[in-house]
Amino acid sequence: MPASLNHLWRWCATAFSFLVFGLGGILLPLLALPVLYCLPGTTRQREHQGQRLIHHVFRGYIGMMKGLGVLSYEVENREKLRDARLILANHPSLIDVVFLIALVPNANCVVKGKLLRNPFTRGALKLAGYIINEDNEKVIAAAGDAFAKGDALIIFPEGTRTTPGMPLSFKRGAANVAIRNGADITPVLISCRPGTLSKQDPWYRVPAARVHVRIRVNDTIPVAAWLRESVPSLAARQLTADLADYFTEELTRYEQPAVGSKADDY
Repeated sequence: MPASLNHLWRWCATAFSFLVFGLGGILLPLLALPVLYCLPGTTRQREHQGQRLIHHVFRGYIGMMKGLGVLSYEVENREKLRDARLILANHPSLIDVVFLIALVPNANCVVKGKLLRNPFTRGALKLAGYIINEDNEKVIAAAGDAFAKGDALIIFPEGTRTTPGMPLSFKRGAANVAIRNGADITPVLISCRPGTLSKQDPWYRVPAARVHVRIRVNDTIPVAAWLRESVPSLAARQLTADLADYFTEELTRYEQPAVGSKADDY
């Protein structure tokens, strides 16, 4: 297919993908919530069912985008997510969270409060019982509850998408969750080439080439070494700096051009 026609096709496919996401964000809660509330069970059981539903929907959504030619992907060491408690990842693109939830059936997330006011995301957040990031102490407590329930908590330590070409800047929220709950960290490296859907890229600015997403799950980082610090705030500050250094170093090696485009199916 000529390059110009290929780009036009991917532009249309991208527009269609956003349309599906928006409609799904509205229709899924409308259809699923009444069913879940009619079934016997506790609030926790309904949230667990909601999490698994969104997990499967996102798996299907990624498969759709792959089938349409919008993107390809590869996942390394997926098995390391099986027993993960606190998953920390860099955040180059808007679709990062879709990939991570598609990988983790029991995923919980810390999300921005403004998403509760977005009609396309509000219903899904309530359906799965995701944690709203509006108060640090409440987030830490809610994270502890999520761990106790068996959730795997996904946090982007940057708090927002990475600015292309700028150094990683981590906030202390993720480190505070790890320190205050004694939660070991499963780091996930995400590379998106060519870059797309960053804070500077509107959806309609479709790259000249098909996007390839690479995801690698690294070995768990035990937090025991930082817990030796008797002052939690100091421990969180040091852990934040160490995590920023860790991700910067790992991504420098990882974000080399991928050889081939092997894509692991979900």
